[in-house]
Amino acid sequence: MHQTDICILGAGPAGATAALHLANKGISSLLLDKAAFPRDKVCGDALSGKVVNELRRIAPELPALLGQQQEALPSWGIHFISPGGHRLSVPFKYNYKPAQDTPAGYISKRIHFDNFLVEQVRQRPEINFRENVDVAKYERTPEGGFILSDKQGQPLVQAKLLLVANGAQSGFTRHVAGLEQEPEHYCAGLRAYYKGVESMDGDGFIELHFFRDFLPGYFWIFPLPNGQANVGVGMLSSAVSSKKVNLKKEMLRMIASHPELQRRFAKAELVDDIRGFGLPLGSRKRVISGDNYMLLGDAGALIDPFTGEGISNAMISGRWAAAQAEKCLAEQNFSAQFMQGYDKAVYNRLWKELKLSRQMQKLLNYPWLFDKVASKASRNQALAETISCMFNDLDLRERLRQPSFYAKLLFN
Repeated sequence: MHQTDICILGAGPAGATAALHLANKGISSLLLDKAAFPRDKVCGDALSGKVVNELRRIAPELPALLGQQQEALPSWGIHFISPGGHRLSVPFKYNYKPAQDTPAGYISKRIHFDNFLVEQVRQRPEINFRENVDVAKYERTPEGGFILSDKQGQPLVQAKLLLVANGAQSGFTRHVAGLEQEPEHYCAGLRAYYKGVESMDGDGFIELHFFRDFLPGYFWIFPLPNGQANVGVGMLSSAVSSKKVNLKKEMLRMIASHPELQRRFAKAELVDDIRGFGLPLGSRKRVISGDNYMLLGDAGALIDPFTGEGISNAMISGRWAAAQAEKCLAEQNFSAQFMQGYDKAVYNRLWKELKLSRQMQKLLNYPWLFDKVASKASRNQALAETISCMFNDLDLRERLRQPSFYAKLLFN
């Protein structure tokens, strides 16, 4: 049985980021994943400017290194298409110049991006990375910490501190940390890869379509390298249940029947299975640590409730988990009370953003208002620029929660 101070479960963006930050501090860790890399992960595949910033925090050269990958397509923003068909375009970077500026974001299949991070992991002697290790049981030790075992009950690892980054379906999250899936704070999604979708944005803008007959869900099209696109749908699990929605049927219906999609998908070809996944949303605060453990990324339910973005928040949680782990080792204190420093750091960084996104998610209950905002912004450059700035500036974005903002829009 391997003994270690720090064991990280899951080598996705959260776990790999934590391991790399620990390595930068000269701290060794054991990183386990049940798969062998490269491996696929069902996701929207969009990497926002926050992801680029987190890469830079790991190592200044990483954003440029990602940009050199053939599998990464530069992306400059988001198109929101309202229920009435009005387009609201929000650049990741105001006044961007694609020919001169470093891309604000990218779109890359998770099989490639996660492997990109894992390749950085493999280069670090401080990280003991082991693949094809499926941890099934977690047992507390009398002196504190955990013994991890496989499905047969064979002990694999004894660790003082666990960084749990093994995704939305984490058994540890449910059975040890006691975080349940809540339909009001959980999104069901489907993803498919197509080739030959027409009229993709030349600057790699991702598209979020809010069709009136699919609210409160959304349909997305994200361009990918080599003429492919990530196409999918997402809807709150509570709505899927109450409306008895078959997401796959609805996705194919929209492609076949909505005039704009019908035109763009006329010559498109499905190149992979339509696959489902779950998104635990960060739309309410949770306790994401306890005695001898921290929950990272999807395992800690940190996904943006409006856009569905989870990769950047996972990497942010990985960075703060590494900082907390360093303190734990220095103090030899792994108590739940001491671990609260991690919760505070994560929510100090993310909660304002998550709370605002929750409010914007509720805007979908008022499609006429969404239409009004998008319609005016599509005709008014100054308003479009204001809203673009709001998405990139949290203090400005607060205005989106204020009734006075919409009153001015409606009556001016």
